[in-house]
Amino acid sequence: MRIGIIGYGTRMDYFLNRLLELELGAELAAVADIDLAKANTLLTAKGLDVTRIALYTDADEMLAAEKLDGVMIGTRCTLHTAMAKKVLAKNIPLFLEKPVAITLEDLKKLRAAAQASDSEVVVSFPLRSTPIVKLVKEIIDSGKLGTIEHIQAVNNVPYGSVYYHSWYRDEAETGGLFLQKATHDLDYLNYLTGLRPLEVSAMESKRVFKGSKPAGLFCRDCGEWETCPESPHVLKHYSQEEITGEMCAFAEDTGNHDSASIMIRYETGMHAVYSQNFYSRKSAALRGARLIGYKGTVEFDWYQDEVKVHMHHTPRVENYKLAAAKLPHFGGDSALALNFIRVIQGVEQSRTPLEAGISSALLCLKAEQSARTRSFQSVVLEQ
Repeated sequence: MRIGIIGYGTRMDYFLNRLLELELGAELAAVADIDLAKANTLLTAKGLDVTRIALYTDADEMLAAEKLDGVMIGTRCTLHTAMAKKVLAKNIPLFLEKPVAITLEDLKKLRAAAQASDSEVVVSFPLRSTPIVKLVKEIIDSGKLGTIEHIQAVNNVPYGSVYYHSWYRDEAETGGLFLQKATHDLDYLNYLTGLRPLEVSAMESKRVFKGSKPAGLFCRDCGEWETCPESPHVLKHYSQEEITGEMCAFAEDTGNHDSASIMIRYETGMHAVYSQNFYSRKSAALRGARLIGYKGTVEFDWYQDEVKVHMHHTPRVENYKLAAAKLPHFGGDSALALNFIRVIQGVEQSRTPLEAGISSALLCLKAEQSARTRSFQSVVLEQ
């Protein structure tokens, strides 16, 4: 299986490992990227023979010249829709990084392109493919909880500084942290409930990663580089945290909220509440949800690798301990890679179809509108 990649950055370099380690016949045939020197360095470090990989600076040239069995897109978010349209026009399997689009106009273009295409699309939503979500889905579908009537979901991100130290702070490139982070969580909620969201409201705050330092300031150029809790020096030598960038997290141009909450009303009248936070650290990390029915509650946390079922009318609690917390995306990336290969082989359909990506991105965009206008937003993609 000859795979092409458009936009060979950190995510695609990492995800390519998941494809190759399956040893099912996938090989990297071509790469299109504006920075071929960086791509060459990453590919060489992986131990691949770069002379056997066709390198292009233009995606159109690659798609025209190469006979590919599947294409993966890992460009900056602003280009996801434009690049996806090019692949969809070729009617070949597509792996599309999230968010699938960062504007309502691009969502409309993407849906129209998909409707005119025979391409099967696998969206990069690893959470719904993790062992924990598969188990929780099995529990919900068994009926032992009754129908789910309320959801409380949370994501306290322990590596949140990446969204203020690096290019992720540029909301013009990313679409903001609803699209960058909540899109994953809203997708798994949609998947677990199997319901259509109708209405959304949201609120966002920026209380920590803000300040009056000059725009464009790098930590190395600041007089507080030895003491600031977010400087690479302090993170490396005192906090034992990963360095994710060197731009000042307390400058005028940091962008991005640092906490936010979303409420979603589904077609049955059931509602879900989701909150995300980007200044939690270490053991304060939490990512999971409580899904509550009349008969029982199921709760889970990816960081703790645990699922609990509380029965409401009998004195019984069921505990499940999994072993996937240290796997890439809690085990979801390997499942995504396998599904993409099976889609190329024609033996499976996408488990994370494009419509799921559109639904989640639409929720995020409407949540952003709600937070900015302090209003409820209908979750409809008008033509």
